[in-house]
Amino acid sequence: MNEITLYGADWCPDCLRAKAFLKENNIAFNFVDVDLDEAATRKVEAINKGKRIIPTLIINGKSYTNPDNATLSSVLGINEQARVILFGADWCPDCIKSKTYLVENKVNFQYINIDENEWAIPIIEKINNGKRKIPTILINDDILVEPENEALRIALKLDEEKITKVFDSIIIGAGAAGLTTSIYAQRDRFSTLILEKKTVGGNAFLTDKIENYPGFTSISGPNLMAKMEEQARVYGAIIKTGEEVVSIEKADNLFNVRTKTNLYLGRSIVLSTGSTYEKLNIPGESELLGSSVHFCATCDGAFYRDKEVIVVGGGNSALEEGIFLSGFTKKVKIVNRKASFKASQTYIDKLPELDNITAFYNKESIALNTDKEGKFAGLLVKDTLTGKEEVITADGVFVFVGLKPNNGSFKGLVDMNEQGFITTSGLTKTSVEGIFAAGDNREGAIAQVAAATGEGVLASYGLRAFLKG
Repeated sequence: MNEITLYGADWCPDCLRAKAFLKENNIAFNFVDVDLDEAATRKVEAINKGKRIIPTLIINGKSYTNPDNATLSSVLGINEQARVILFGADWCPDCIKSKTYLVENKVNFQYINIDENEWAIPIIEKINNGKRKIPTILINDDILVEPENEALRIALKLDEEKITKVFDSIIIGAGAAGLTTSIYAQRDRFSTLILEKKTVGGNAFLTDKIENYPGFTSISGPNLMAKMEEQARVYGAIIKTGEEVVSIEKADNLFNVRTKTNLYLGRSIVLSTGSTYEKLNIPGESELLGSSVHFCATCDGAFYRDKEVIVVGGGNSALEEGIFLSGFTKKVKIVNRKASFKASQTYIDKLPELDNITAFYNKESIALNTDKEGKFAGLLVKDTLTGKEEVITADGVFVFVGLKPNNGSFKGLVDMNEQGFITTSGLTKTSVEGIFAAGDNREGAIAQVAAATGEGVLASYGLRAFLKG
């Protein structure tokens, strides 16, 4: 549990101060008097390299030697307006987004990593009706599940600073295309603001291993995106995460970009919002989203260590994520609707080398079955050749059956094709002068990181010509 033990003594002024601080903030703790407990004395000495220093506190397994009240506030999430506890994981993009927002706004929060504190998992499952949803954030008695930054701002009563500067370009989306556009634009001495709804890195951030990006035989998606982010910031880009754009309007030769919390002004716009994974749209899917149905192996795969999982799909994403999952799951069952995979041959050639991967061909997903308690029981499939139905059992399902563009906020703003991808010409120009599109949300884009960076270069040249003109 979320336990706190304070090793101290009644005669110790700092121990009395720490005890008073915890009591004033209604935080339960166990007090162990080292004068009365020899085992406690030895433990304190072991923690402090032979020195008997008190108070020594153990908070969720980590030790803190004579912490001042500011340190206790930081570790325990104590603020003037509320105590904040964030249940999350280091691999969770939405957790990183919330943590970044709290840090940027100087809000103390206690971070409980569910990978390191297994006692926390039943707590978040109880809060979320059996689903492991993170981040789950406690703000005093209020519970926020996977909150947007605006919800955190309201709950914590924060007044965000408004940016009134006019930027040469506002880039919407902080994936490979958006970051590259900013890097090139900043080098041309054009100021850029990047607005990102969630976490820097886009889909590449959710990829465990990238083996086809020039210059790297193998690099993790998060590491590659971190390098791009660092480079963009070094050149002067301002990056704001958790900013969801709700409208873009042009007035007096400036674009007014409104988010849920702010208004930003720019001379040009780059739409680089990428794409998200398609759903199966079959019975049972919506009810199991977040608990047994997932779209990101890097994000949720850790929940299935030593368990069996199903991967639905036959393209690069399906095989890449299936191979990643095979590294720590007991069994991976890849369900493909066609007779062969459409993925790159490199991925296909790797499958025979992995004993815990089994492929099912010509299987159309019909429904996700549940047991009497509403938990996932298996994937019902139909053979496309014989029509025979069967249930493939597993503990969870990962779906990789296609991508759809994240262009919902731009409908009516720029021209799009029937699938919702933005149509462009020349240097990624859209139908509106001064607005450009780059990356997976653009018609004809190739869903690869290297291609996205190339499109970012094209977009930077397009906006440079526009701004100079």
